[in-house]
Amino acid sequence: MKRLYQIFTMVLFIGLLGTACKTGQQKSTSAETLKMLQADIEYLASDELQGREFGTTGEMAAGAYIADRFRRLGLKPMGENGTYYQTLSVDMSKMNPHSVEFTKDGKNAASGRNVIGFLDNKSPYTIVIGAHYDHLGMGKEGSLHAGSPAIHNGADDNASGVAVMLGLASELRKAKLKNNVLFIALTGEEKGLWGSNYFVKNPTIDLSTVNFMINMDMVGRYSDDRGLAVNAVGTSPVWVSTLDKLNQGRFKISTSESGIGPSDHTSFYLADIPAIHFFTGAHEDYHKPSDDFDKINYEGMLKIEGFIRDLVMELDDDKIAFTKTKDEQQASRADFKVTLGVIPDYLFDGEGMRIDGVREGRTADVAGLKKGDIVTQLGDAKIKDMMSYMEALALFEEGQTVPIKYIRDKKEMTGTVTFK
Repeated sequence: MKRLYQIFTMVLFIGLLGTACKTGQQKSTSAETLKMLQADIEYLASDELQGREFGTTGEMAAGAYIADRFRRLGLKPMGENGTYYQTLSVDMSKMNPHSVEFTKDGKNAASGRNVIGFLDNKSPYTIVIGAHYDHLGMGKEGSLHAGSPAIHNGADDNASGVAVMLGLASELRKAKLKNNVLFIALTGEEKGLWGSNYFVKNPTIDLSTVNFMINMDMVGRYSDDRGLAVNAVGTSPVWVSTLDKLNQGRFKISTSESGIGPSDHTSFYLADIPAIHFFTGAHEDYHKPSDDFDKINYEGMLKIEGFIRDLVMELDDDKIAFTKTKDEQQASRADFKVTLGVIPDYLFDGEGMRIDGVREGRTADVAGLKKGDIVTQLGDAKIKDMMSYMEALALFEEGQTVPIKYIRDKKEMTGTVTFK
C-alpha cells in the first residue's frame, strides 16, 4: 500500500507542474512524461486492483484513478450527470459469446464504467482517443495461464494503452488544436468490446461530429526488430499516406486494412467512423499473470506517444473521409468452431501465419508446433496471411484430424493436427 501511495503522490506532483515545460526544455518534458507513464502503469497494473475485471472493485478503483487524472489535467467531464463516468450494466443471465444485452434492471446484472474526459476547443469536430482499462481479474475467463487462479495485472494489456492516452491528454491540451478531443477509457473490452459497443449506441457527444478515432491496445512491448502495427488503415484514404509522411524511418510499420478486429476501434468503425488501432504485438505473457509492469518498454511507449501526437496534429482540420473495408467479419470468431490454440504474430508480414506463442495442452502443442513456426497450409487450404488462416479454421470441426504444413528454421515440415 505504501508503494501505491508513493505512485499516486508522484502523479499528483507531476500534474501540478502544469504547462511549465516549454520547447526549450524538451529533455525535461520527456523525462517527466516517462515518469508519468511508469507511474500510471505501476498503479493500474498493481496487485491492489486485482486485475481490473469488469464489474469488480478493482475496475472501479482503476476508473476512479483515471477520472482523477482527467480532472487534474483540466478535462471536462463528459460522462453522465456531469461526471466522468458512463455506467453500463449487462444481464449476465443472457450471456452470448457473439452479442451482449445491456440492461437497466439490477437483477442478474453486472455493471462497469467507461471514463470520459473532454478537451473542449469550441470546434464543430471531435477526435476520439481511447484505450480499454479492464483486464482478466483472476483469470477465470480468457486466461492462457495453466496454473491455479492468479492476479492478471495486464500491464501491457492494457495499462499501457491507458498510460499513452493520459500522456496524450497532457500533451494535446497545450497544442491549441482546432478539433476537440474526447478521451475515453473503455471497460469490458475483454468481455467482448462491451464498453465501446455501449458508447457508440449511447454516445455522450453527437457521433456525427466525430472526425476519427484512435485506439491504443497493447503498446507496451515495442521492439525495433518487430516494429509497430497500425490496424484498420482502410477505414479512411488518408491513413496510409499520413503515416508514411510522418514516419520517416521512426518505426518499422506493418498495417492491416480491415476495420474489424479484436479491439475497441471495431465499434467505432461499425458506426461509420474512421478508426485505427496501434499495437506492438502479442508475447509470451499475453493473458497471463506474468504481464507485469517491469516488462514494459517505457522508452518505446514514449516514442509511440510522440508519433500519435504528431498524427493528431497533422490531421487537425476538417473531417477526414470514411471508407468501408473488405467484409472480413466473414472470418470472425463466430464463424469457426476450432482453433489451433496459438497466439499469432500479428506483426509478421511474410507469407503464412507465424506462431508467437503456443497454448499448453491445446491442438498445436499436442502436434508439436512451436513458437516461430510459420503455418502455410491446413488441410487443403493454403495459408497466406491472418485472413486466410481464419478462413481455413471455418472449414474444420472439433475432433477432426487434418494435415498441416509449416516452416521451421527455413525448412518445410509436415504433420497432422487434431482439433480439440
